[in-house]
Amino acid sequence: MQKYLLFLGLLLGGGTLTSCEKYLDVNDNPNNPISSTPNFLLPGIISNGIQTQMFSALRTPYITQYLVSRTRNSGGNDQYYLTNANSTNTFNYSYFQSGGNIPPMIKAAQEEGSPYYVGAGKIMQAVILAHVTDMLGDVPYSEAYQGGANYTPKYDPQEQIYGNINQLLDEGIVEMSRPSSENFRALYSTTPSESGDILYKGDPAKWVKLCYALKARQLQHLTKKAASGAYNPNAVLALCDKAFTSTADDAQIQYQTAVSPLTNTTNIFGTTRANFGTATFSTNIIKYLNGTTYPGVIDPRFGIMAPTTSTGADPGAGTTTNLTPGSTITDFYASWYARDLGYFEVITYHELKFIEAEAAFRAGNKTRALAAYRAGIQTHMRKIGVGGTFSAPAVTFPTISEAQITAYLASAAVAQTEADLTLRRIMEQKYIAMFLNPDSWSDLRRLDFDPTIYVNFVYPTLNVNSTLASKPDYKDRFPRRLLPGATEVLYNPNEIARIGGNDPDYITRPMWFDQP
Repeated sequence: MQKYLLFLGLLLGGGTLTSCEKYLDVNDNPNNPISSTPNFLLPGIISNGIQTQMFSALRTPYITQYLVSRTRNSGGNDQYYLTNANSTNTFNYSYFQSGGNIPPMIKAAQEEGSPYYVGAGKIMQAVILAHVTDMLGDVPYSEAYQGGANYTPKYDPQEQIYGNINQLLDEGIVEMSRPSSENFRALYSTTPSESGDILYKGDPAKWVKLCYALKARQLQHLTKKAASGAYNPNAVLALCDKAFTSTADDAQIQYQTAVSPLTNTTNIFGTTRANFGTATFSTNIIKYLNGTTYPGVIDPRFGIMAPTTSTGADPGAGTTTNLTPGSTITDFYASWYARDLGYFEVITYHELKFIEAEAAFRAGNKTRALAAYRAGIQTHMRKIGVGGTFSAPAVTFPTISEAQITAYLASAAVAQTEADLTLRRIMEQKYIAMFLNPDSWSDLRRLDFDPTIYVNFVYPTLNVNSTLASKPDYKDRFPRRLLPGATEVLYNPNEIARIGGNDPDYITRPMWFDQP
């Protein structure tokens, strides 16, 4: 774990982690940062860029039914009442706290002759763009980052943004593939303080693998476009071959050190930041773990991902049970993912194995698909099954033994042969392993929330957003995008109106990647 990210005292260029969401101070101009060398700009670009995904993850686990509200309420996230405020930080951290510092960092790196910093800037720009477009749809890029010269940038079509992402990743690969001797400045340093590449500690080869992993993910999003030729599963497999080779390559934020104030340096899912104090687990995820979906097969991750006392609740139904005995603490905080000093996963090796499995399945290579699918399960179990006692929350998590992994892989919950392997089998195991990751929503959308694949998914039972519920087509009853950020509605209203962002059914409209 020491190889992962240790950074949270280093946030630069855009503020620190907070225990609750706040709006951007529009009187500040984060597009006009103070002059600095690339090594002191990159940590803030990485940390704040990844925070973009964290803030989305305050909403998407309700849409993807990892979590639901613990109380019956009208207007909850799990009932698909989304607001512009829900996505403000997703937008602002993309363009202000992180993205605005990328052009000046790249310029400074080019001027001093540090191509690794140029590459890191382009790759982080791609990471940020990929996430924000997959959450929001059309977003600014061609006119972004101009500061006071343009406060109302146009929104580029998502198809164009996907092209920009690929170009940035290709350019990042070129820069990160140069010899270290061409760099004026080391990519990472610990003296006099930690600076530079806080993600991969100065390993350009891992940045290259990240590029290929992200390219594979984004191309896999386009499965509906096979007929037009925009999606080719063999092209995805070729990308997987160049991407991550183990969990040591995972791109993730690791919270390793608690410093004062503690709320600034702890997990966004953790007890200290208290973002999920009103949440509990959905029946959707619990049924996969507790032996309901596959009767008699208890997943060894039960007791780690969620306490074994959890029964889950349907969206909109509420529950009064899932509490820690003798307290009012929701059972979510007894999850391994809710450790204050846990981590936030951006893209991982186990996700890549499931991408490979699906692509191989679609390509008709069942042998490769089965092997990758089973490797994905095994890798995720090994990663979270390390055991240990943690003070926040005060929980001891069990170890998952190799014998347990072997037994689970031999169980009815897992496809045993190529003939047994189906898209449902692949996607439900990917769903489990992607717990809380916002990109699970991309899978659900492109597969139209198919009840034959996501067999435990439940439409909200109470108080569902009437705009969605009135849709006659099954897939259009579910959210397909977040609303534009509240600051954009206020300060860029003409563009928001042009893309239809004020329309009552906007969140139900499929994005470009989600259409044939």
